[in-house]
Amino acid sequence: MRYRFIDTEKAYYPIKWLCGVMQFSRSGYYAWSQRCASKRQRQDMVLLAHIRSVFESSHYSYGRPRMVEELKAKGFAVGHTRIGRLMRENGLQAVRRRKQRYNRQNTMTPSLSYAPNMLDQDFGADTTNQKWSADISYIPTLEGWVYLAVVMDLYSRRIVGWCMSDRMKYNLAFNALNMAITLRNPRSGLIHHSDRGSQYCAIQYQMKLKEYGIIPSMSGKGNCYEGLPHWV
Repeated sequence: MRYRFIDTEKAYYPIKWLCGVMQFSRSGYYAWSQRCASKRQRQDMVLLAHIRSVFESSHYSYGRPRMVEELKAKGFAVGHTRIGRLMRENGLQAVRRRKQRYNRQNTMTPSLSYAPNMLDQDFGADTTNQKWSADISYIPTLEGWVYLAVVMDLYSRRIVGWCMSDRMKYNLAFNALNMAITLRNPRSGLIHHSDRGSQYCAIQYQMKLKEYGIIPSMSGKGNCYEGLPHWV
């Protein structure tokens, strides 16, 4: 295994150097080795997973300022210094792209605003396909982080759609939603609740909800737990 090679060679070379050569993060190696990390290090590992998630979903375009803004919208109390350090240590540098020029016949696609919180802490449902809750989680494995997007029916507490990948792809959440719609074929008026993550604000995702008459609902700014049931 890749992490096992680092574990074998650490007696001869510094872990920081080995992780750099193998292009792995030190936090990922420590999670694999199950070492007793400090509280701060454990928090950094969890935070780094979210940073990678946001970074990949932004197509590697988010730098430190945008990353801090996105994480705060998800409910994390973070600062520029800490986020900058984690991104720098793990080689997460924004890819700068040239701005596209538009002629008179082309228009930019408008960005979608956040949806209001339709649940308002009411997790109950009278029947199936009345309220869904969507979220993205991460699972540490021996080979690194695995990302899991799920859609849950709040009436039965069953997972009705899911998608798993070793990378936070832009369509991870969309594939989970598409699976839920295919399996359940919900009627118009279903409430779909999520956080304010960029995956759920994406035009492709919102248009899919609109196509099936599903009402979007999102947690309030700065509260990543509002409206989300404790199903894990």
